[in-house]
Amino acid sequence: MAETSQPTPLLDDDALDHLDDFLESDRVNADTLDLVGTHGFLVALAIAPREIEPTVWVGELFQGEPAFADDDERREILGLLELLKNNAINALEQGQLPELPFDLELGGMAPEETPIGDWCAGFMEGVFLDETAWFENDEENAATLLLPFMALSGLFEDEPDMSDFLGDTMQQERLVRQLPELTLDLYLHYRVPPEKPKPSPRKKKPAGRKRAR
Repeated sequence: MAETSQPTPLLDDDALDHLDDFLESDRVNADTLDLVGTHGFLVALAIAPREIEPTVWVGELFQGEPAFADDDERREILGLLELLKNNAINALEQGQLPELPFDLELGGMAPEETPIGDWCAGFMEGVFLDETAWFENDEENAATLLLPFMALSGLFEDEPDMSDFLGDTMQQERLVRQLPELTLDLYLHYRVPPEKPKPSPRKKKPAGRKRAR
């Protein structure tokens, strides 16, 4: 039986800690996503059907321009964000599962009260940044693929379908455990075009017989 490959870290622990310290500092807008939400946001950008300019997503993430100490800190923080996003692209491109910054279990808590809900909420914020691109070509299939992220985020709890979809605690736990695989499924859906069937070789027509005169 083949061993299951370990999820791929998108940043090392020191880089994550440094990014966490900055996002929790008073130099960023109070509405800025925390580290877990930012991770989800950037993974969504790695999957997004079309590229979004850094000036756009950075402005959305920080709700404006943070009070960077100097240009060096600005380059460092923005570089870490870009690295996380690009590492997600590289991992997913190779069919690897991204390592998510939380344990894949709810422990009896509601999803929106856990880092799992924060990550999914950040992921959906990345989707909202260019919602048209995510839904324009195949709205029904896109909605099906995104439904677990929407349900676990807690952003749509007033929608009647969400409570039915989440069902019981066991269903919620199953969805949480599947998040890395669902992330890869989304990447394959949006970023890897389906293989075109190879054209069948043309059959040779039998040579026509000459008519007798």
